[in-house]
Amino acid sequence: MANITATDVNKLRQMTGAGMMDCKKALVETDGDFEKAIDFLRKKGQKVASNRADRAANEGLVIAKVTPDAKKAIVVMVSCETDFVAKSDDFIKFANDVAAYAIANLPKSVDELKLANLNGRTVEENLTDLIGKVGEKMEVARYEIIEAPKTFAYNHAGNRLATIVAFSKENTPDNVGKEIAMQIAAMNPVSIDKGDVDPSIVEREIEIGKDQARQEGKPEEMLEKIALGKLNKFYKESTLLNQDFIRDTKKSVSQYLTEVDKELKVTAFKRLILGA
Repeated sequence: MANITATDVNKLRQMTGAGMMDCKKALVETDGDFEKAIDFLRKKGQKVASNRADRAANEGLVIAKVTPDAKKAIVVMVSCETDFVAKSDDFIKFANDVAAYAIANLPKSVDELKLANLNGRTVEENLTDLIGKVGEKMEVARYEIIEAPKTFAYNHAGNRLATIVAFSKENTPDNVGKEIAMQIAAMNPVSIDKGDVDPSIVEREIEIGKDQARQEGKPEEMLEKIALGKLNKFYKESTLLNQDFIRDTKKSVSQYLTEVDKELKVTAFKRLILGA
């Protein structure tokens, strides 16, 4: 059996970032072979990931970025179990590395991002190593990308929430893009306009409206009309263009955009928030 010294343990710790006791155990189990010890630690990470797969990972970081030409924007969510880990240097570095890779290479899906080569290994393999080191569940939970003549990104303080938004015109003013990105962050619209709302959501809102009116004792023949009235209220509160503009609630977002440029359109948006 190899004589495992404190120097050996420290060397492996510097190579992997794993804890002292984990490094010592890895070297003992592999008879001092550093390559095998590294593999041992990686397998430990896989085991930890498997054991904690059913844990909730509602903390983490959400990061949004735009390309230098502002024609594409991405937002990525990297989640973990605790706020303590979310604030750790290793986790922050990993999340930022993933976001930097995403904006530079523009993968089409979260699965493609997980398989991407990050520092010589896949994003997923790097994550498994970090799980083994920290000992709690983590995942690249969500990833979205949009493309348009002009895009904007907004990262809310603390990086628990971020939005990206696309516009139809390349000359969209920066302040307008920021205002709409912040509107989306604050008001959480379900779609751009009424016609974009998922039909299943519309149907559900109508049924809820009918049930509420029925419980209030309204006549059966009036339920449909009352429900449609409630649906219009839903549209005003939950579709971006029909919402009150947060900077001036006397006008809608649509009216604000029309004042800026009658031809300017919002073509897409994405909003990611931890725990949702």
